Amino acid sequence: MMLRGFRSYKQFLQSYEGIATNILADRLRKLIAHGIITTEPDPSDGRKMIYSLTAKGIDLGPVLTEMVLWAAAHEETENPALVHRIQKDKQQFLAEVRQRLT
Repeated sequence: MMLRGFRSYKQFLQSYEGIATNILADRLRKLIAHGIITTEPDPSDGRKMIYSLTAKGIDLGPVLTEMVLWAAAHEETENPALVHRIQKDKQQFLAEVRQRLT
């Protein structure tokens, strides 16, 4: 959500990670239960849900950024442009993410 901008179940399901539907549904429920994300009906189709980060979820930005940088230092990344942006100016990147999500 924070880095790729995914907001729907379908977007998460179609991501390159290839997460199983039962695992995805369970993880989304846990994130909701812990107050990291919230849901609301999709205005264009009330049967679908739109997921959004809460303030608590947005506060995870620095942690996730460090994890991305750590992973990129140890293995090939799917998004080298993102890693480069973070490395160039981490604080600016986090400010942009926070602004986009609030």
